[in-house]
Amino acid sequence: MTRESHLRYNLLVFIHSPNELDRPAPLAATGQRMREHNASMLLRLIWDEPGGVSRADLARRSGLSRSTVSGITANLIDEGLVVEGRVVRSRSGRPPILLRFQDHRFVVVGIELGSSHVSCCRMDLRGDLERIDSEECAVQDEPKRALGLATDLIDAALSDVEDGRRVLGIGVAVPSPLDRSEPGRLSARILPKWVDTDLGGELYERYRIPVLIDNDANLGALAEAWWGAGRGVPHFTYVKVATGVGAGHIIGGEIFRGASGIAGEIGHSAVAPSGRLCRCGLSGCLEAEVGSTAVLAKARERLANGASSALSADDLTLSGMVAAAKDGDPVATEIITDAGQHLGIAMANLVNLMNPARVVLGGRLTSAGDLLVRPLRRAMAERALATNVEDTEVRVTELGRGAIARGAGTLVMQWALENAHVLTPTAPAPSPRASTRLLSGHSGLR
Repeated sequence: MTRESHLRYNLLVFIHSPNELDRPAPLAATGQRMREHNASMLLRLIWDEPGGVSRADLARRSGLSRSTVSGITANLIDEGLVVEGRVVRSRSGRPPILLRFQDHRFVVVGIELGSSHVSCCRMDLRGDLERIDSEECAVQDEPKRALGLATDLIDAALSDVEDGRRVLGIGVAVPSPLDRSEPGRLSARILPKWVDTDLGGELYERYRIPVLIDNDANLGALAEAWWGAGRGVPHFTYVKVATGVGAGHIIGGEIFRGASGIAGEIGHSAVAPSGRLCRCGLSGCLEAEVGSTAVLAKARERLANGASSALSADDLTLSGMVAAAKDGDPVATEIITDAGQHLGIAMANLVNLMNPARVVLGGRLTSAGDLLVRPLRRAMAERALATNVEDTEVRVTELGRGAIARGAGTLVMQWALENAHVLTPTAPAPSPRASTRLLSGHSGLR
């Protein structure tokens, strides 16, 4: 890769906070930059009011002069980002006209690469899901198949987008820590078979639109902050319990990533000193005790030792185990209770350290509901400071299928709303339908 192409690549494949690449140097606060900042601020204020907002209200909320607001909103209307809506009745004087954001003009795509599946969603800029698809895939062991499946799902998501709508970018959630210095590459320690795969580069070369990548638990937290149990909660933690276990922290309304971007690896905190060997090389990790692979392995061990159960070792799935536990099966109930207790130990450490107002649980194991949450709360209460337990509410996500993919799409949406200039390119972008046809194969892009 040449230096020129490397620089272009880094501008179009973002990892962690995409806004870091949009922030100017301290001396670069030009008039143009200020105008872009003000336009982004007003655009977000308009977006925040789906029913519409007047120019006078925008001036009051933003602190900008009415003439500045009028000038910027005129440009936003000319660009087709904002439309004038219904007139508000007024007791005296001229009735104000409301401005509304054009939610439907743009499309964002969200991809989740789970450990055992690939999901893809398409959203407008109101966050409304327009379609979602998912396919089973051994992602951690089959990078080529997973990447091919992801592009197939993206192609399908874009195939029926109406002419005139523009695809802003692709958000990708990955089950791996990320390194800022290597955009698009996943952790060789956690996903060793992905070591030669440049996920971000592959997607950018195929679609030629911005690609934003983040850890799946961070994007689960982002989805909860915008659409789920984290709305209006400035400090909370999202914990994903699936094949792997990860946490996304929202602090002050923003994702907290830590010094090197890998905060939230709660799955590799020790909860069982003499526990099972984890894929990270350590023993007794939370993931090695409550991840779906570990949960199913424990069930097979119980069955091999002759435990009485309706479960079958030959046809054992996590959903089947949860269903059996809800029917009172002793082996399934015992294993899910044990998982809840280990989670409770980790949550006790979490609330002592972070003091979140809320913990939101997501991932496939949470379909067990109270069978998992009750022992979790008991273990948490036994090991955390009483005041921390009292201050922290534990909830199971209600976002349902596709929540992580939706969080990936939300990452793109958030970036666009905070950087209005990306919504107003100097040259018109090709229609999504044309782009899909032109980029339907890898040949010609190499």
